[in-house]
Amino acid sequence: MSLAQISLVSLAAAILAGQLLRVNVGVVALATAWLVGHYVAGMSVGAVLAGFPIGLVTMLLGVTLLFGLAQLNGTLDWLAHHAVGLARGRGGLIPPIFFGLALLLAAIGPGNIAAVVLLAPIAMRMGARVGAGALLMTLMLANGANAGAFSPLAPTGIIANGLIADLGYAMDPWRDVFVPSLLVQAALALLGWAIAGGPALARRAASASLADEPAPARPGRAQFVTLAAIIALIVGVLVFEADIGFLAITLSLVVAAIEHVDTEDLLHRLPWDTILMVAGVSTLVAILDATGGLDLLTTLLARGADRGSITALLAFVAGLFSVVSSSSGVVMPAFIPLVPGLIDKLGGGDPVALVSAINVGSHVVDVSPLSTLGAVCIAHAAGEDRARLFHRLLWWGLTMAVVGAAACAVLFGGWLSS
Repeated sequence: MSLAQISLVSLAAAILAGQLLRVNVGVVALATAWLVGHYVAGMSVGAVLAGFPIGLVTMLLGVTLLFGLAQLNGTLDWLAHHAVGLARGRGGLIPPIFFGLALLLAAIGPGNIAAVVLLAPIAMRMGARVGAGALLMTLMLANGANAGAFSPLAPTGIIANGLIADLGYAMDPWRDVFVPSLLVQAALALLGWAIAGGPALARRAASASLADEPAPARPGRAQFVTLAAIIALIVGVLVFEADIGFLAITLSLVVAAIEHVDTEDLLHRLPWDTILMVAGVSTLVAILDATGGLDLLTTLLARGADRGSITALLAFVAGLFSVVSSSSGVVMPAFIPLVPGLIDKLGGGDPVALVSAINVGSHVVDVSPLSTLGAVCIAHAAGEDRARLFHRLLWWGLTMAVVGAAACAVLFGGWLSS
């Protein structure tokens, strides 16, 4: 077996071992990177560590730290409750409002998982009161959160843009990364709304008034300080082009100092599992790049497709991987580095189309109950047959692997074949 084959098999084995042993895939990938890189490929430990994405880790740490504070002190919950008031008692508006709210919260920094975790208890309760089924509310939340997930301010967007920058591509974070995913997720949300009872809900009167929904507590100093920090982060990144990771860490320190936050509790709440997955898989993928494993994988993919069909194939394979592993922590770090090699072997192509296919394909299946987003919604689906909801979401999620591939073929395939 060649060195390239060994490194490629090691990536598949690390992902499989993480799932079977229920160990963080990133930890397995780091150990595998050391074993394969140092002992098989003869690389120095320093060369192995050179693939560790320290900049990406800093960005993820800073953003999740600041929005962990916002969740801990109730700022995000306060914003969510006030946004529900936009319905003005009209129950048919509740599903689209939660789609928009999930999109907004995910996009401004907390990310897709945090947005769903925050909104699911409110959304599922409000949906039940106005007669919207749990399936409809889950689709609105999951697709809305994923529609905002690729914002340059959110963890998933940070991961995508960091991986793209490592490849040397100068893609616009909003136009080339955020917008394609936003459009596909919005279209799928509209499809879900139409199939899961949205039109009927909009035509009939709400079964219960929303006026008696308990009002959230009045905002205090903690909420105002945190909102000011979030606005400063957005302005600093978009206007002054400040480094998002270090700016977020600095603002987190300011908020924590002013509010005397228990930083131990805050640090325990950070998504270390995702940070470790991204760091570990990225390090192992760097070993694959050095040993020829990435070149071998791109050759295999290029044999199964041409420039017109590669987007569909990438989206479908990314979707299947995402059903059993983390979309942003495993699939994106493993697949996005394949883009330059695929373009070379296919004789041309648009990197935006290929990256978009990977991003979309890996996230359209996240409504599945095997994903965090679907599982959280099921947990809060009070008064529903959760077993039935589980099977409906599983069917929907698996179907999305095919639908996502078809959407990517239509939306992005022409960019490559032209």
